[in-house]
Amino acid sequence: MRPTPADPAAWHAYLAEGNARQARKRVAADLLLRDAAGHVLLVKPTYKPGWDLPGGMAEANEPPDCTVVRELREELGLEVVPGGVLVVDWVAPHGPWDDQLAFIFDGGVLRADQAAQLRPHDEELSEARFFPADTAVTLLRERLRNRLGAALRALADGRPAYLRDGTPVW
Repeated sequence: MRPTPADPAAWHAYLAEGNARQARKRVAADLLLRDAAGHVLLVKPTYKPGWDLPGGMAEANEPPDCTVVRELREELGLEVVPGGVLVVDWVAPHGPWDDQLAFIFDGGVLRADQAAQLRPHDEELSEARFFPADTAVTLLRERLRNRLGAALRALADGRPAYLRDGTPVW
């Protein structure tokens, strides 16, 4: 017989058992941040090749918007208030990794003085630089290139995008 909420301890144990068997998703949260000229901020991680959007992986039970705030504070010393969601991308399992959900939030436009002072603040980044959007897209790995392209379209259209492994679904 299945426990009911009338027996709180048994009900909690029953729910905990179900929770332990359900899938868990990794979550990444990035920020589309621009300067006054409309150039896109990219960062160069020290732990993998190439350029990336600023942001990173969520910690356990951390909301994606809080992830991007924490990551930008830690890595760039920048306090941000994320705007709306531009992209949600379901990323299929690849290599040793399970699937994940990847978000891109609108970071708005930095003031000229903020953009000029932007520097990496920890050992995870070696560089932070603004690029014209068409150049930025070419500097990213394919999956992230597709995600950034969708984010730029979402920004222009005012409508968020949902991708499945980098391919627009709607």
